[in-house]
Amino acid sequence: MIKRKLFILSVPALLLAGCMGSKRMMAQPIPSLKELFKNDFLIGTAMDARQIRKEDAVADALIQQQFNAVTPENCMKAENIQPGWDTYDFDLADQLVAYAQKNNMKVNAHTLIWHSQLPAFLHKIQDADSVRMYFENHISTVAGRYDGKVYSWDVVNEALNDDGTLRKSVFLDKLGDNYIVEAFRLAQKAAPHTKLYYNDYNIEQPAKRAGAIAIIKKIQAAGVRIDGVGIQGHWKAGAVPLKDVEESIKTFGALGIEVLFTELDLTVLPNPWDHSTADVSATAQGNEKMNPYATGLPDTVQQTLAKSYEDLFKLFVKYKKQIGRITFWGVNDGQSWLNDWPISGRTNYPLLFDRSFKPKSAFYKVIATANGR
Repeated sequence: MIKRKLFILSVPALLLAGCMGSKRMMAQPIPSLKELFKNDFLIGTAMDARQIRKEDAVADALIQQQFNAVTPENCMKAENIQPGWDTYDFDLADQLVAYAQKNNMKVNAHTLIWHSQLPAFLHKIQDADSVRMYFENHISTVAGRYDGKVYSWDVVNEALNDDGTLRKSVFLDKLGDNYIVEAFRLAQKAAPHTKLYYNDYNIEQPAKRAGAIAIIKKIQAAGVRIDGVGIQGHWKAGAVPLKDVEESIKTFGALGIEVLFTELDLTVLPNPWDHSTADVSATAQGNEKMNPYATGLPDTVQQTLAKSYEDLFKLFVKYKKQIGRITFWGVNDGQSWLNDWPISGRTNYPLLFDRSFKPKSAFYKVIATANGR
């Protein structure tokens, strides 16, 4: 493996103040993910509303230092960007685009068509013609507004069940099983200068992967453009399915499209079920056994997390020609959705930066993979 120069950037004093609890701390250097991997793939993060509005200066400093791609956590989802039939709210999405342009970052817009977080009015619609009108207008209006301003769109999100069949949704029910192809066709017309992706969780698993492959081939056979597939990457530290991930990179890459890892985080908490899912609608009851690290993460678990990230990034570097982007789903542990899913109020530690924005052991293990150590 070719060794690369270790890029070191100074963390602003404000960032260190937030990490160390003292505004008098001198800035100290930490490596930059986006610089170290700039010849391999984009390094992204999900941004929440406060971060987009620059209301969190410590987070802002870290985002600018570490990442060259951003995904909106919620503001481009349909319930937020189109709250009424003829009403759109582009304010926060526009702020995100402006933020990215100012800081030389690429925006992955998320998401046009998803069964969840839909506008309230859509749940009241019963006839297929009205659903189709919403479907066409939403894609054309939203994707068209940001063509040339965002780098990519997650056109369709989470359309599959774990067995590879199509998930029951208002779109499948009212528009039929060709709705995914039509979504990409409309997005291609509205956003000809934007990359178009299909995004889902667990599609590294063989059965669901087969369903994703069928979707991609159907889009391609229709003469419609699809540029990539996003594997979300919501896995458990110590149990990352590396063989399945590697096989998926090779299989999806062979279809002539990019592979993205779009929502990466590694939970350290117990799973309340005997299966793996990232369905946001799934919930479970909590107890003390389900929240074992409320006061801190033991060093042994910290090292397990670090080793899992190291193994993943070794794989990513190995297949860097097929991979376009790695996006972490959140900036630090405190922001992660996994603190409240599927059990509300837990304390999770799934990312590279802790609640004080300090880099964890996992961060340095990832850095080491870029330098061939």
